[in-house]
Amino acid sequence: MCGVFTALGPEVFQQLLRHVSMGKLRTYQIYDRFKIRARLTKLNSETLRKAGPKLWARIEAGEEDFATDLSQVFLISHLDMIVDVLNFLKVPHQDGFFDKDLKADEYLTQGWQERVYKEFVGKYPREVLLFYINHLDWELTKSEQLFMPAA
Repeated sequence: MCGVFTALGPEVFQQLLRHVSMGKLRTYQIYDRFKIRARLTKLNSETLRKAGPKLWARIEAGEEDFATDLSQVFLISHLDMIVDVLNFLKVPHQDGFFDKDLKADEYLTQGWQERVYKEFVGKYPREVLLFYINHLDWELTKSEQLFMPAA
């Protein structure tokens, strides 16, 4: 996951931090665990934004476990988008969660990233959408290539 974050860059990372939902973190019971993993005594939108440079340094240092936890935070905060994207791609899932052994070839056909991006870029924050497209590609196909459309 560190590779996905670093490829997207620090500006996208900062924007991702701005879109974290504390309520959803509490609902899915990852608030306290993430607060500890992020090494924050207090976790709210402001402290998370201020901690951005320290969190980015940990990503650059290659802390994969932390990057995985952080990606969960971003994804949980945007389950509505995930459900929409998976439905659009016709990927079988249960409220945004799919089987880890899913064979993605029939769903992630040639050009799927561009189709998803064009469909949802106006509906969801660009940085969050880019992160999810790249995360989904990394998770299901183990792709090392970054999808980054022209601005």
